[in-house]
Amino acid sequence: MVKHYSSEYKEYVAKMVVEDGRKATDLAFELDLHYSSVNRWVNQYRQKIDAANAPKEYITSSELEALKKQHEKQLKELQEENEILKKAMHIFSKRHM
Repeated sequence: MVKHYSSEYKEYVAKMVVEDGRKATDLAFELDLHYSSVNRWVNQYRQKIDAANAPKEYITSSELEALKKQHEKQLKELQEENEILKKAMHIFSKRHM
């Protein structure tokens, strides 16, 4: 007789292997599951995680413009900070002489 498990249960078991570092063989024995089932669930969970973390291959022109604006803003802030540090260094180096 084939047992059917919910997707939540499968993900829970897979998380115990992937995130908690449990051994699939030990976990299968403890939960009275077949090792190949646990192994398959773990592989599916890892693929799901990899797909969620994978970068997009293409970005739209509006996304590109938003990234450009963000980088320009960061660059401007860093340049301002650099100028302030240069002035502070100049002031403090005069005091020690």
